[in-house]
Amino acid sequence: MIVCRLVALLFACGALIALGGDVWQAAAGGGWQPRALGQIWFQLDAGSLNLVQAVVQRYLHPWLWDPAFVQVLLWPAWVVPGALAILLFALCRRRHRTTGAFD
Repeated sequence: MIVCRLVALLFACGALIALGGDVWQAAAGGGWQPRALGQIWFQLDAGSLNLVQAVVQRYLHPWLWDPAFVQVLLWPAWVVPGALAILLFALCRRRHRTTGAFD
């Protein structure tokens, strides 16, 4: 349970960092142009992006890469980790157990 929350927190931090970079760029006079997830991934490690493309197309299905993965890679970089953080926080929330009807 704690590991799930920690991973959710890491995704949330990644989303905030990406959003902060977009806000910083807009405040510096560049206008609001959110950077795409694929653009940032390419700048960080183009080789791993190419490897993921090859693996998806060769071992999973070529259809998965072009409409599915490419669409996600075109989303703003803060959307994907933000959505994953929300999903994990929802799945990892504490559930209160009741032991009886008169607690």
